Amino acid sequence: MASTPSNVNLISDTQTRPTAAMRRAIAEAEVGDEQKLADPTTLRLQERVADLLGHEAALFLPSGTMCNLIAFRLHLRPGGDEVILAANSHPVGFEAGSPAAVNGAMTRQLDAPDGIFSGAEVEAAVRAPGDRYAPRSRLVSVEQTTNLGGGRVWPLAAVREVLETARGHGLRTHLDGARLMNAVVASGDEAAAWAAGFDTAWLDFSKGLGAPAGAVLAGSAALIEEAWRYKQMLGGALRQSGILAAAALHALDHHVERLAEDHSHARILADGLAELGGVSIDPGAVETNIVLFEVADAPALAALVAEHGIEVGALGPHRMRAVTHLDVSRRDIDTALEAFHAAVPC
Repeated sequence: MASTPSNVNLISDTQTRPTAAMRRAIAEAEVGDEQKLADPTTLRLQERVADLLGHEAALFLPSGTMCNLIAFRLHLRPGGDEVILAANSHPVGFEAGSPAAVNGAMTRQLDAPDGIFSGAEVEAAVRAPGDRYAPRSRLVSVEQTTNLGGGRVWPLAAVREVLETARGHGLRTHLDGARLMNAVVASGDEAAAWAAGFDTAWLDFSKGLGAPAGAVLAGSAALIEEAWRYKQMLGGALRQSGILAAAALHALDHHVERLAEDHSHARILADGLAELGGVSIDPGAVETNIVLFEVADAPALAALVAEHGIEVGALGPHRMRAVTHLDVSRRDIDTALEAFHAAVPC
């Protein structure tokens, strides 16, 4: 029997599709040769993100993964440098080993289940200077919001504590802003407040903001000039990139404030799942658009709800993740809860 086509996709906010208005912006974009700095739409996007994040300059890149890869390359030297970051962060688990393969770097992975670590933990992780037996501590990377930590928002005070500790040791700092605007909407703090003090920071457009591709890396003018070299080297340089930059500009104008709707839908979903006896979840931990929960058999439950047209991710034998986004309505949340109620005993 053929499976029912999915009509509610909770796999990830990367599953968003361009809206009709975004498609019009793409079609009408003024374009030129990006590599010759002649694409006006891309230039406008870079200037806007640099201003938004409070940095001197910015560079449009095809993906957030490339932002992390290039930023790490800017900060780390081959030959034993080490980056301090959460063990469940994106560069550790979802970037094909690029810190090691491309940058020749070690990762000092902090055990932070919610993705948030303290200045004291950074202090404890920093290698003793001059120790020729150990890697050289060089960089601290913060992921905002935390993906496998359940979309948690780093408190601004915690970010500043980590930055202060890193500066005290002369370390570079990087902000992985895959869902930075979710943190902005959830906290009320401006993006520049989160990015302040970091040597590099980036903003993704292909997740909750709903663009088909693209991210922008920001930093000093000197770092962004060097980033251009690595963009070229890694095959990320484009030509008429304005068709993608136009989508990102449209997202900044129209899709930021509505992230609050995704957050509301995530909390409604979490509250509904908490009513099921076979689901372990803390609805109070849901701060943005990511809902993590535990069940007896995650792959089996994912298959069961898929029969009702609900796509949701199984992260392991017991853990599941559902992510709300602009293609998921309140009615879709109700439909998803009906499927879970049918599949899981109360």
